[in-house]
Amino acid sequence: MVSSEKKNILIVSRSFYPENSPRSFRTTELVKEFARQGHEVTLLTLKKPEHHVPFEKEYGVTIRDMGPLRFPQIRTEAGHAVVNFLVTILQRGLGLFFEYPDIELVYRVKKALKRENSYDLLISIAVPHPVHWGVAFARKEHHPIAEVWAADCGDPYMGFNMDRIGRPFYFKYLEKMFCRKADFITVPIEGAKKAYYEEFRYKIKVIPQGFQFDKIEQNRRFSGNGIPRFAYAGSLLGGGRNPHRLLRYLTQLDKDYKFIVYTKNCSPIEPYLKDAEGRIEVRDYIPRSELLNELKKMHFLINLENGTQSQSPSKLIDYYLTGRPVLSIPSDEFYEEQVNSFLNGDFSAQVQFGEMDRYRIEHVTRRFLDLCQ
Repeated sequence: MVSSEKKNILIVSRSFYPENSPRSFRTTELVKEFARQGHEVTLLTLKKPEHHVPFEKEYGVTIRDMGPLRFPQIRTEAGHAVVNFLVTILQRGLGLFFEYPDIELVYRVKKALKRENSYDLLISIAVPHPVHWGVAFARKEHHPIAEVWAADCGDPYMGFNMDRIGRPFYFKYLEKMFCRKADFITVPIEGAKKAYYEEFRYKIKVIPQGFQFDKIEQNRRFSGNGIPRFAYAGSLLGGGRNPHRLLRYLTQLDKDYKFIVYTKNCSPIEPYLKDAEGRIEVRDYIPRSELLNELKKMHFLINLENGTQSQSPSKLIDYYLTGRPVLSIPSDEFYEEQVNSFLNGDFSAQVQFGEMDRYRIEHVTRRFLDLCQ
């Protein structure tokens, strides 16, 4: 049930439509649903007039610019192996020790928030976490910006354990600062609480990722034929969410299939492409609506588990919406018999989703509005 009391809501996020990322989807769905319910919605982001001016008119929201960002991205270039190796080391080092280039968001967010005040609810969305740090620096006793500040975290920061190298100790002071100033810290799953400092866990509320279910046609009567076609969509990481066991096994099979991987990080897959002989295909990200339509055409879908109780991939919600069976691959074990069963059309070991209503965007926005009570 939607409250009849209209709120003045400010959302601060680095990621927004038309970007393809879980944090962009989080921001976009919240903005649209709050506006649909009749609340006054202002979004502070990196404004792209060609996309965002039409969005403002369509949904009746206000989008303000926090940019432009000045720190350049450090990128590799094709055909320069040695240079790229050095650039990669530089990129990794600056990101790890200085949170470069996202650290600039602290200044941009703080400066932009000087002009904002008198909101009922402020929601800041991370990653990247410098968004929260910027809000923390801007929010003061004489300038609270909003009655209630909820710092929404898709992944933890200091408690992030999917990288072999932990965060430098000095970032804990920034993490504790934003946790101290925020009224609430929102996380997508119950298990994420333990990734935050114990002294702030009383502020943590579980509010899952939310999507508009009604506008997505669910086709659960799929009857596939031909060679097995299956897909994975999302990022690939060196720790959890690493497909090397699956790829090694698939490339050794004397069987026809088509495995399509939608990702931007091709490096974990490239060593297996030659042996796959065309059976494995890598594709770049496409808009979410297009992706869902493509995934509906698959015999089944692949989920690569994170290997941690504190994080859960939001892609499972999208997978659910496609109506396709999902094979979940653990990060530390590999079960050949389950892969073989799926390839042979036996989906008895598929992921059981259970109650999915909690992911409906109208329920998610209700949880945020309850923080204002």
